[in-house]
Amino acid sequence: MLHFNLADQYRRGSSRIHRLDPRIKILGAVLFIAAATVMPPGKWVAFGLLFVVTVLVARLSGLGWAFALKRSFVALPFALAAVTLPFTVPGQPIAQIGGFTLSAEGSIRFLTILVKSWVSVQIAILLTVTTSFPDLLWGMRELRIPAPLISIVGFMYRYLFIFADEALRLMRARASRSGAGAGKGGGGLLWRGRVAGGMIGNLTLRAFERSERIYEAMVARGYIGGEIKTMTPPLMTDGDRNALVVWVAYLVMTLLIGFIF
Repeated sequence: MLHFNLADQYRRGSSRIHRLDPRIKILGAVLFIAAATVMPPGKWVAFGLLFVVTVLVARLSGLGWAFALKRSFVALPFALAAVTLPFTVPGQPIAQIGGFTLSAEGSIRFLTILVKSWVSVQIAILLTVTTSFPDLLWGMRELRIPAPLISIVGFMYRYLFIFADEALRLMRARASRSGAGAGKGGGGLLWRGRVAGGMIGNLTLRAFERSERIYEAMVARGYIGGEIKTMTPPLMTDGDRNALVVWVAYLVMTLLIGFIF
């Protein structure tokens, strides 16, 4: 059975984290990532404090302390782009590997980039699983993020599902019309390329035609002036503001520990 797992990652819940105003959660995530980004290399105590708060948020949201931890390892391969730093940054040599000198300073910088990416992805995961996508778009609009950028993000996210659905239909139709022989099926590389090109072209045309119908449905449901009108927008409470103040104070304390101590 052909299947694409592009389900929405939002997890419904009634925790305090779920009930926070979307603007507060977006601001909190951005400030957290900014704090992790500007942290000097090798400040492991400060990075430990950032990690602890991600675990605490996951626990308070009712998802379990290891929810974001297990999913954040997807970012580690991207951080390997900095794997050359231990060999290119000058400093105190600690080892020789294949004729290359491994420096302590370069290794610290590489590990710092790895940890920064890891904790930043964790907080981004917690933001998306505790905030529905429409609330995220609404929060970004209220924070005065440029409307064209929000529209691009919204359409890109929604049309992923459309392309996946159309591709699944094409692949299902091809499978139902193709017999499975005893030997190796299909032709050569050029023939397979033509078949794949034809399927991609057909997929594009079908997705374009379907997008017209979806746009008409969106207009009928209130998509006016480039955005979807919200009937009952969330209201920011004193509890939300207090949560932001506590969050900012914790990040400032972590930065002070990283820069001073």
